[in-house]
Amino acid sequence: MRSVLSETVMPFFRRPPVLQLAALCHRQTARGREILLITSSHGRWILPKGWPIDGKTSGETAMKEAWEEAGIKEGDVANDPVGSFMTHKRYDDGRAIPCETAVYAIEVKKVANKFPEAEKRERKWVSVEEATDLVDDTGLQRLLQKF
Repeated sequence: MRSVLSETVMPFFRRPPVLQLAALCHRQTARGREILLITSSHGRWILPKGWPIDGKTSGETAMKEAWEEAGIKEGDVANDPVGSFMTHKRYDDGRAIPCETAVYAIEVKKVANKFPEAEKRERKWVSVEEATDLVDDTGLQRLLQKF
């Protein structure tokens, strides 16, 4: 009876994952490829990301988030995601819901110092290896290692 409940009934009560879109902002320097990380509202190192926007492609949404959260003024956005990872979106009230984050690479051309969330976020350019060490989400770590 337990397996019938867990395999047949319980899936109807599970919430499907929500979708977020992230920007994997990168640039080439004399030291090699660098990745841009920003701080979340809780101080964790993450990629700029947000919810899909009606009327915008996923890549356009990723670029918009890169501007608002990290000051990326110009960049070449990939047409397809470089990958995705599963995580949980955590809210201030303690709720957590399953979330799939699709990641779009953006080759950065121009960065601004004044941008909408400049006062809320810290940003840091780091090597791919350091980015992998700084982020705490294992799915994102794996995606960065493949990048």
